[in-house]
Amino acid sequence: MKKLSVAVALCAALATNYASAEVRINGFASIVGGKSLDSDSTLYGYDDDISFKNESVFALQLSADLMEKLTATAQIVARGENDFDAEFEWAYVTYELSDELQISAGKMRAPFFRYSDFLDVGYAYRWVRPPQSVYGIPFSTYEGLSLLHNTQLGDWDSTVQLMYGSYDGELDAITEKTQGELNDFAGINWTLAYDWFSVRAAYLVAETSFALDGTDPSGAALNGLEAALRANSLNTLADDIAINEDDSYFLGFGFSIDYDNFLFDAEYTQFEVENSILTEQTQYYASVGYRLDGVIVHFTYEDNDDKHDASRFDPIATVPSLNAAINGALTGVQAQSNVYTIGARYDFHPSAAFKIDFSRFEDDVTDTETDVLAVGVDLVF
Repeated sequence: MKKLSVAVALCAALATNYASAEVRINGFASIVGGKSLDSDSTLYGYDDDISFKNESVFALQLSADLMEKLTATAQIVARGENDFDAEFEWAYVTYELSDELQISAGKMRAPFFRYSDFLDVGYAYRWVRPPQSVYGIPFSTYEGLSLLHNTQLGDWDSTVQLMYGSYDGELDAITEKTQGELNDFAGINWTLAYDWFSVRAAYLVAETSFALDGTDPSGAALNGLEAALRANSLNTLADDIAINEDDSYFLGFGFSIDYDNFLFDAEYTQFEVENSILTEQTQYYASVGYRLDGVIVHFTYEDNDDKHDASRFDPIATVPSLNAAINGALTGVQAQSNVYTIGARYDFHPSAAFKIDFSRFEDDVTDTETDVLAVGVDLVF
């Protein structure tokens, strides 16, 4: 409730100062319901009881033109999974250095993916949710600087973004309450677009530290394993378990086609925290769609492969009990899965779309599968 009061106060302040700044208020919402079709499995937060809370979201975006090429933007988001407590997702100022160059400072979206800037705006894409094998990264914002350059390269539209900053907050990573810290978080992404085709590349690096929740069984086990390694003077291996000021990188490529009624999107990503218990993660998706009289039907395939180069832990074989423990820890964090999604979107109103998706998740590690059906209405206003 306190967060909501702050949000209301900001709206009131902007409205009070309307005489000195042109303020625009836009919003978007997604009302999504879904359920798992398997009684003993969960996926995307759904079990076999239907829920309209898990993926629903309501948001307001406020933009104030402060004149002299300066603007301020804030986005207030209330998510169903957080009991609709309103929080500031974005809060930054932008200064236009020239017609092609602008600099922003504050809390902004981290530019990992093609749809990063529209991650919460369901109306901006055809799925109920973006492909989670790629888009399921445990955080999406950072605090710092962004330099954006837009220009023409022949017949191509070019957009280059440089960013630098940090992140400090709770992550749903190894445990549900992992405390993560990214320092010297820097990167570049470049998008080129020509008529019906666009291509994008991104590269980001950071110095990464995770503090594991000791009350969580996984966190307690990993913390205990690290302590046991140090007790046996295996400090180098202990450092390979810990995630403390380790270098990490994110690499992404993608392209899209919107030709007549034919749609195609694909993105490929790699992520690794070097010298840590975390796996090297590679993911991709490919999605094809067809547009017909306000309806888009689509099919998407996703692949996720999280693996370790376990050879770096070979010296631990000298202590058999620890060798078994480290192998168990590695098995616990690896993942290999595929997702198949078939769905449709119907734009029944100029500012609203109805969607329905059926997704099948296949876990190759446990040899299990889970089906989820979700429907939703996305709005912009």
